[in-house]
Amino acid sequence: MNREFDADRGRPIDRHYIENFLQRHADDISGYVLETGDDAYTHRYGGDRVTRSEVLHAVGGNPQATFVGNLETGEGVPRECVSCLVLTQTLQYINEARKAVRTCRDASARGGVLLATVSGISQISRYDMDRWGDYWRFSRLSSRKLFGEVFGDGNVRVETHGNVYAARAFLLRMAVEDLSVQRLDYRDPDYELAIAVRAVRT
Repeated sequence: MNREFDADRGRPIDRHYIENFLQRHADDISGYVLETGDDAYTHRYGGDRVTRSEVLHAVGGNPQATFVGNLETGEGVPRECVSCLVLTQTLQYINEARKAVRTCRDASARGGVLLATVSGISQISRYDMDRWGDYWRFSRLSSRKLFGEVFGDGNVRVETHGNVYAARAFLLRMAVEDLSVQRLDYRDPDYELAIAVRAVRT
């Protein structure tokens, strides 16, 4: 059984939900875009709407990173200038998640949008655990509270994705290509596999 999140056989199930979320909010990915890890989603969904693309990474050595910064402390992270921040599957690896969300707000220009996804039902990511830690799993309620306290409740929309079919398949490390997309897209609020958040700085 494959234990890596990049499934050998195809696209990981959580990425199906993440990418659908970003596709639906592609218009937000414009102007000055900051993405964590790499800029793949910035270019895939932002296209020519993006006027400036930057990549934030926590440690040196990532050749794609244009900023090495700490979301917990804000050190090395630009302030009050980002039009859209793409933060996929990152907060679960940060101990002080609330501070990280506050840094994201502070990085955003007025009217700027944060598009974030976090894990719900999931195995531990051994790669991240061994490097900087794997601390959290989220729910709709905890995500609304976390982002609402920082951005304001009225500026946050939270959605969840998953069901028992998807959760079971994800834990068995199956790929989207192995499964029925129609069954994956059925939403059962008791099986929150992936949580997606759109937050706006006012």
